[in-house]
Amino acid sequence: METVLDNQLPISKPKWLKVKLPIGQKYTELRGLVDKYKLNTICTSGSCPNMGECWGEGTATFMILGNVCTRSCGFCGVKTGRPETVDWDEPEKVARSIKIMKIKHAVVTSVDRDDLKDMGSIIWIETVKAIRRMNPETTLETLIPDFQGNERNLDRIVEANPEVVSHNMETVRRLTREVRIQAKYDRSLEVLRYLKEKGIRRTKSGIMLGLGETEEEVIQTMRDLRDANVDVVTIGQYLQPSKKHLPVKEFITPEQFKKYEDIGKEMGFRHVESGALVRSSYHAQKHIL
Repeated sequence: METVLDNQLPISKPKWLKVKLPIGQKYTELRGLVDKYKLNTICTSGSCPNMGECWGEGTATFMILGNVCTRSCGFCGVKTGRPETVDWDEPEKVARSIKIMKIKHAVVTSVDRDDLKDMGSIIWIETVKAIRRMNPETTLETLIPDFQGNERNLDRIVEANPEVVSHNMETVRRLTREVRIQAKYDRSLEVLRYLKEKGIRRTKSGIMLGLGETEEEVIQTMRDLRDANVDVVTIGQYLQPSKKHLPVKEFITPEQFKKYEDIGKEMGFRHVESGALVRSSYHAQKHIL
C-alpha cells in the first residue's frame, strides 16, 4: 500500500515496513477458531502486522461497545457516527471468545461512547468481571478511552483492577487538536496520573510517529508521561488508513526508533517498545512483569 504525502507523488513504504506473513501452528489454530466462531478481534479487523507473533505467544486484542465511534480522530480507521444500542451480552461473548481461543493474555479496547451517560464504563467493568470469571488464569490489559476525564467512570476501571491499564496519548501536544479532534493532551495525562494515584499497578500509553512531530516534541511527551508515573510506553509508525485520513509526513528510521527506546529507558520507564511496526498491544504480555 502506498501513502500520499500532501501534494507529492505517492511514495513506497521503506523496506523496514515489510511484514512477513504470519505462520506457525498456534497462529493457524487461532485463525481457524476466529473464522469458525466469527470472533471479533482488533488483530484481524485492523490487519495488525504483529498478529502472527502475538497470537503465537497467546495474546489477542478484543474491541467492545460496537465498531462505531462518537469521535472523529484524523488517524483512526474506525467508523465515526451514531453507534448502535449497547449489547449487554457482549461481556459474556468476549469472555467466551477468550476461553475458546485459550488466550493467556487478553487486551480489551473500545470505541469512544460519548453518547452514553456512563460513556461505556459499566460495560467495561462487566466485561472484565466476565473474563475473570470464565478465564481465571488469563491476565488482562484494558486500553481505555479518556471517559472525558470523569472520575466516577475511571473509578470503575480501578475497581476492576486489571493487571495493566493503558490510555494512548497518540501524538505530541502541538498536534493533538488536529490528530485527536475531541481529545485533550492534558486530560489524557491527568487520566493516566489519576489511575496510578488510585492504585493501578501498571499504567501504559502509546504514541505514533510520522505526523510531523519533532524529536524534541517526542522526548517532551515521553517526559510528560514519566511525570505522570506511566510505567510503559509504546512508540510506532503512523500509517494512513485511507486517503480521507491524515497523511504520513515522514517514515521514521529504525535508528531513530532505537534512539527513543534508549532515551525512554534512561528516563526510567519499566518497558519501552519502540519500532516502526510497534502497536499498542505489541509484547503486551511482557508489560505485566
